[in-house]
Amino acid sequence: MKPIKRREFIKLGLASGSLLALGSSSDLVTKVTGKRETHKKLIILGLDGMDPHLLQIWMKEGKLPHFKRLWNQGSFLPLRSSIPAQSPVAWSNFITGTDPGGHAIFDFIHRDPERYFPVFSASETSEATKTISFGNLVLPLSGGDVKNLLKGKAFWQILEDYDIPATIFKMPSNYPPVPTKQRTLSGMGTPDILGTYGTCNYYTSEFTEIKEDIGGANIHEVYVMDNQVESKLPGPVNSFKKDRPDSYINFKVFIDPVNPVAKIVIQDQEFILQEGEWSNWKKVRFNMIPTRSVNGICNFFLKQVRPEFKLYVSPVNIDPANACLPISTPKNYSEELVEKFGSFYTKGLPADFKALDHGILDDGEFLDQDDIVLRERIKMFDYELERFDSGILFYYLSSTDQRQHMFWRFIDKKCPSYDAKLAPKYGNAIENIYIEADKLLAKAMEKADKDTILIVMSDHGFTSFRRQFNLNTWLKESGYHSLINKWKQGENIVFTNTNWSKTKAYALGLNSLYINQKDREAEGIVKPGAEKETLVREIAQKLENFKDPDTGERPVLRAYVTKDVFHGPYINKAPEIIVGYNSGYRGSWGTPLGRIPKKIVEDNTEKWSGDHCVSPEVTPGIFLSNQSAKIKSPALYDVTATIFKVFRINQPEGIRGKPIF
Repeated sequence: MKPIKRREFIKLGLASGSLLALGSSSDLVTKVTGKRETHKKLIILGLDGMDPHLLQIWMKEGKLPHFKRLWNQGSFLPLRSSIPAQSPVAWSNFITGTDPGGHAIFDFIHRDPERYFPVFSASETSEATKTISFGNLVLPLSGGDVKNLLKGKAFWQILEDYDIPATIFKMPSNYPPVPTKQRTLSGMGTPDILGTYGTCNYYTSEFTEIKEDIGGANIHEVYVMDNQVESKLPGPVNSFKKDRPDSYINFKVFIDPVNPVAKIVIQDQEFILQEGEWSNWKKVRFNMIPTRSVNGICNFFLKQVRPEFKLYVSPVNIDPANACLPISTPKNYSEELVEKFGSFYTKGLPADFKALDHGILDDGEFLDQDDIVLRERIKMFDYELERFDSGILFYYLSSTDQRQHMFWRFIDKKCPSYDAKLAPKYGNAIENIYIEADKLLAKAMEKADKDTILIVMSDHGFTSFRRQFNLNTWLKESGYHSLINKWKQGENIVFTNTNWSKTKAYALGLNSLYINQKDREAEGIVKPGAEKETLVREIAQKLENFKDPDTGERPVLRAYVTKDVFHGPYINKAPEIIVGYNSGYRGSWGTPLGRIPKKIVEDNTEKWSGDHCVSPEVTPGIFLSNQSAKIKSPALYDVTATIFKVFRINQPEGIRGKPIF
């Protein structure tokens, strides 16, 4: 007997009235035309990092009327975040309805145990395995691959199994997008065309600004001669050539001798910018070989013409009209958006926080850039909201998260980077983005009819990041990590000064602590079993008891032993301990890359002054809905379970959550 295809089975079931397992057809289905038109509809606004404490303050002050109205209609609750409360981990909990033991995303950064080396946690890129050489050329005989490392099934893939339509806009931890026919656009984790989380280019004739080894930015020394500047825009490595040179595009700048204006000429484009003006998106093409090129988009900001010349060029984003890497499903979805709205930011974290941290952009210029991002997002939200009539619409906003990271220093006078002179000007930056989110919510509430369930959620909240904890330094001072040359402590990264034959534990990522386990790590010395178990419990207890010598506070609120708190098939891939920091503390800037500075705890003097990579009870997210909640303390994966409940789908095996309604 020939097997019956799923859709044929569903149609037969509808004809015979036998779909009892899915609920009554009056609740679920009004008609089937390839995609099921659902009676119930679901709109979810994912506002990254929105904090319940700030939200409640501004609701009470009357600044967020639509949030307040939604609360009065249904529910407002803190939403339990992931362990750790990091965005890629938290959104993965929501995507899969599991905890990290079920989806295998444990941190922004994972480690390669063979090399003790940091690797990206969410995606993996590999080049062609079969090539043929002609002189200096290397031609691929097979394609390379970009792999999403998230395990488990995304909720919209399960919805697709039941023909329930979904539009998933900018979901974090969905790069490359998981296979589906649903409309999806990748979010946080999407790289620029260099494969980084964002590397800008800054051209300056002020030589005191020239720095080496600056993360997230290329600083170019330029000379102004006869009111002209010539330089290069770097591109990706040219893997078609044996020596793998960097690609680049030459460009010129012609400066008006009188006015603060310049003309920029790059490839076949010419455009004029005034000092302090941003360009619109410019398409660029990096030629690799005569038949192959890589396309991208970038925008230019003419920061200053004289006395010193200063030009900022954004990271080169993947061109959504001609994507060199997968960013949407179906592939033409991003092309459809470009046709409707023009080019837009595709990089996962669009606003260039690195440029602000390094002083390339000032606070106002960073906000101007993020306003560009916000305007793009709002236009697309309006478009998707207008045509939404069935299934689920998920819309994600990054600005709530990025502005809190960078401007928390203006609402916390105890932050080392607090600036009393700038606080009056930028102290309302966070409040303003909450107000913008309230306007988005107003549109969603207007769209929601009696059959629409509306949910507003965030993956975590926020707290101050005043002090940074050097976890590897603590391990070294506590006798768990050994150095080859103690006189060179603090000079090396990625453990190049570590004596692995005497090292029992090490840290990589923002919250992850690993045991140097025998027969797992390349030079592991700790035996699995009782020896390892005793060591893990000992380290966890000591971490929780440690006090900051300068403040007397405990930097670590909870040291989570992962085998106690994670569930699912991937626990054996997890770090042994997730370090849950206290309010005011976070893992140091050097910890993700294996640095071992001399001090255990130091001030955080960066502009990145608010954070959430802490113990989840410190920074819960938000849950608001026009429905009444039956759970007093919901978690992220409970929202996932709620989605299945709304559409009368039996909860898939492995889902940890419970329906909130």
